Amino acid sequence: MQDGILTHAQLTAAGVTRADLARMQRRMELRRVQPRVYVDHTGPLSWHQRAWAAVLYAAPAYLCGPSAEPPRSEQLARPGFIPDPIHVAIDQTRRVNAQSGIVIHRLTNLETHAYGGTPPRLRLEDNALALAHEARTEIDAVASLAQVAGRSYVTPGSLRAALGRFPSLRRRAWIAKIIDDLESGTHSVLEHGYLVKVERAHGLPSADRQVQRTTPSGSQFRDVAYEAYGLVVELDGALGHDTWRDQARDADRALDDLAATGAVTARLRWHQVFDGPCRTALSLARILKARGWMGYPEPCSEPCLVGDTP
Repeated sequence: MQDGILTHAQLTAAGVTRADLARMQRRMELRRVQPRVYVDHTGPLSWHQRAWAAVLYAAPAYLCGPSAEPPRSEQLARPGFIPDPIHVAIDQTRRVNAQSGIVIHRLTNLETHAYGGTPPRLRLEDNALALAHEARTEIDAVASLAQVAGRSYVTPGSLRAALGRFPSLRRRAWIAKIIDDLESGTHSVLEHGYLVKVERAHGLPSADRQVQRTTPSGSQFRDVAYEAYGLVVELDGALGHDTWRDQARDADRALDDLAATGAVTARLRWHQVFDGPCRTALSLARILKARGWMGYPEPCSEPCLVGDTP
């Protein structure tokens, strides 16, 4: 069950004496891989064996962060693949010495976040929120939710339940609004981010929002409409790990094409608003000017891309 990984305590409970252990190591029947943790062969450790060694060394501990799910088989088979350290979570009240190949994280009330499994790990939703808590930027926090939002067994309700287990989560209210958006199918967090980080921060003209249009198929709403210049901005807040990075690259290319051709609809995603608002504002300003805007965008800060362009 433990892929050939054993602890000193387990060996002792099975009747192995100190002399037995020394003899088994001399015969290479056992090899020490972490303090008081052994493997039953002398070859390289598989990812699962490294994971078992980490959680047994730090026990009680659970796989977390990027280690909460094993690497995909195609990753493991890739020539030159270098496995990441194993990340494990222990309770905030404990102290465990760091070891090579193991990254220790501490969580308050650890057992409430635990899922179990072989090796034991955090619940997927709890792990995503733990990553969001440690995220240095807003886009990294959103990315942690994108890692799990596309799973069939992860729902807004299960994410909200996990949020209840993190009373001191960083950006808690903001993440709660993202979960609300996932449930309702709206993109209010993304829309507010666009207003503050792209439009207002860079002096773009004020747009109308949630503009209703009547079409042969019924009423439609435009997220952001610059009526005087014939430009509509649609904000796509869909989250899903499989398409997260691809969507960002596609949206960047589409926005660049819009800036060059003057097309009338721009579709933006999380990355364009939270990860690259300056580039986004610059492209939109070019489209607006091509369609008659007489103003000029303003840099939001010293290194802003808008400041490098007349």
